[in-house]
Amino acid sequence: MADSEIDPARLIELSEEAPIQLFDLKSQQASIRPALEKRWTDILDHGRFIGGPEVDECEQKLAAFTGAADVVAVGSGTQALVMPLLAMGIGAGDAVFIPGFTYNATANAVLLAGACPVIVDIDPETFNMDPADLQRKIDSVVAAGELKPRAVMPVDLYGLPADYQRIQAIADAAGLRIIADGAQAFGGKDNGRWVGNIVEVTATSFYPTKSLGGYGDGGAVLVRDPDFAERLRSIRWHGTGSNRKESIRVGINGRSDSIQCAVVSEKLDLFADELLRRQAAAAIYDARLDGKVKRQMALEGQENGYGLYTIRVANRDRVRQHLSEAGIPSGIYYDMAIHQMPAFSHYAGHGALTACEAAAEESLSLPMHPYLSELQVHKVCDELEKALQS
Repeated sequence: MADSEIDPARLIELSEEAPIQLFDLKSQQASIRPALEKRWTDILDHGRFIGGPEVDECEQKLAAFTGAADVVAVGSGTQALVMPLLAMGIGAGDAVFIPGFTYNATANAVLLAGACPVIVDIDPETFNMDPADLQRKIDSVVAAGELKPRAVMPVDLYGLPADYQRIQAIADAAGLRIIADGAQAFGGKDNGRWVGNIVEVTATSFYPTKSLGGYGDGGAVLVRDPDFAERLRSIRWHGTGSNRKESIRVGINGRSDSIQCAVVSEKLDLFADELLRRQAAAAIYDARLDGKVKRQMALEGQENGYGLYTIRVANRDRVRQHLSEAGIPSGIYYDMAIHQMPAFSHYAGHGALTACEAAAEESLSLPMHPYLSELQVHKVCDELEKALQS
């Protein structure tokens, strides 16, 4: 634990009568606010608002938790995706394969690095990149001869790791690097490995509503190679060397601020207990909703971190309206697939993306956070069942 003297077992409980929320940051804040106020006072005293000792502490704690060899804290989850591409020398003329059902930051990161996104369909059961379609898209790009396949950027959607065993085999055969977009999946596992230590490079986000989030923008890159981490540290400070003046490579302003790292460090002390609560809520959802809706399904050996709990339903808008009228919030995170967005529509030239399009029409996220009571989860299920029957 940090010096805050917070006991992670004493998490704030919600009353059964409290309004149900899609996320709940206030209850969590009640557990850590005294410690945060002390940390902010410490930061005001030492005055190192960028790259202070809190950044080093956060990086070390994230590495210890996940088993990653090194961690580089950065200013946002998008920076955490762009910087590894720069560090690998991926840019103009290179193809980076991404799933078509994800947040637009995944595609933007590839384009910001100067490379070309190639959009891959998803597995409708997992919502994650379909390895079979990845192979088809690699073959298509090679046959076209206009781009050089360089990397795969799977997304661990809603908390569930992608199918890295199959993706890694395909990537190895094609000579591709893997950069995992784990922004939603801190706390997920694949065959005993935490997200952050499943593949060679993983990007994550500390956006406030993430399962491990700050109180502003932030992110991190978790790596297996310490030398690669040092290259990232140069890139995050405009590509400078140890004197932070002379640029020895092309870089960006990817720096992390001390306040966000202090918040993440405090939240990490609570994370294991909060993850157990997320899993308990998900177990109720699984039992109540089995056979009634299509649920996100993990592969053998995987554990979902439940950044979100997402289902698929027909007549989604009608179901969502019923839930809203009953006081149950819900979320639609991607009502368009990547290739359906104007900025990316011309990158869809290598085959159908039908599973992405169907998911965009049917996916619905239910309340998921560590401060849901059992009664509240059952109420969500009760109202969802009524909506499905109406």
